[in-house]
Amino acid sequence: MTATIPVGSGKMPAIGLGLWKIARDDTAEMVRSAIAEGYRHLDSAADYGNEAEVGEGLQAALSDGLVRREDLWITSKLWNTFHRPEHVRAACERTLKDLRLSELDLYLIHFPIALQYVDFDTRYPPEWIADPAAENPVMAPDAVPLSDTWGAMEELVHAGLVKEIGVCNYNTGLLHDLMAYSQIKPAMLQIESHPYLTQERLLRASAQYDMAVTAFSPLGALSYLELNMADMGESVLEQAAVKEAAARVDRTPAQVVLRWGIQRGTAVIPKTSRVERLKENQLLFDFELNEAEMSAISALNRNRRFNDPGHFCEEAFGTFFPIYD
Repeated sequence: MTATIPVGSGKMPAIGLGLWKIARDDTAEMVRSAIAEGYRHLDSAADYGNEAEVGEGLQAALSDGLVRREDLWITSKLWNTFHRPEHVRAACERTLKDLRLSELDLYLIHFPIALQYVDFDTRYPPEWIADPAAENPVMAPDAVPLSDTWGAMEELVHAGLVKEIGVCNYNTGLLHDLMAYSQIKPAMLQIESHPYLTQERLLRASAQYDMAVTAFSPLGALSYLELNMADMGESVLEQAAVKEAAARVDRTPAQVVLRWGIQRGTAVIPKTSRVERLKENQLLFDFELNEAEMSAISALNRNRRFNDPGHFCEEAFGTFFPIYD
């Protein structure tokens, strides 16, 4: 049975399937296959552009009797263009409609970045650029305090649309601020974390606030090769510390890195588009890394962030917008 971590008043499976960058044509069958293989935690987002197909796969699995809804943990995220309070509920309801659900287990603010509203009928998902047809397409930031957005997130809990709420891509300063004004405390922080970006202080601060942590891109560079945001020379799977541990426990380097994440106390949400990888990625609970191996892998930290708006927003969307210093 997959281990769980406490998230608010619930328990979330520590291993989940990340749905970012899974092609729409493959998504429904991948979701059904993942559930058939024992996955009970799916990590989705409006911005991934495949939530309708996720919903199709969920419906197939439920209709086929592979799982009960109460045994699944479904996470989604509020996109940047819906930060104004008057748009938060509509964005959540659109996600629920696409996923064919009446309630989410967890809803997260995707980025601490507010962009100008884009109507569903204009473009969905809205993505990053305000007007893709413009001569010089750029982002259009909107002056929305994060406290306003969080207040609207709290209303989703009161309305019974989501069980738990949280944030993604926040730093410690934003967490301290959030804790000062929140009436419903965030149950989850989702961040990029892998052996090249261990984020020790952020994990410690989250623990002090009794927030669970989910590590996205837990295998590091592998998530970014196809986006030209990393190169093969940055693969942590080639590091001696990882290979030596893999040899000792007779597992793949990828399983060792995922196990490292689990043993640190974080949930991990590796993405795969290959059915054969589904089983491999969740076989993490019948072996352990020893203290020396954990330390050696943690020592690989380079503070290498692959998913950094301070880089990709300027390069891809014509707008300099850093959120990490």
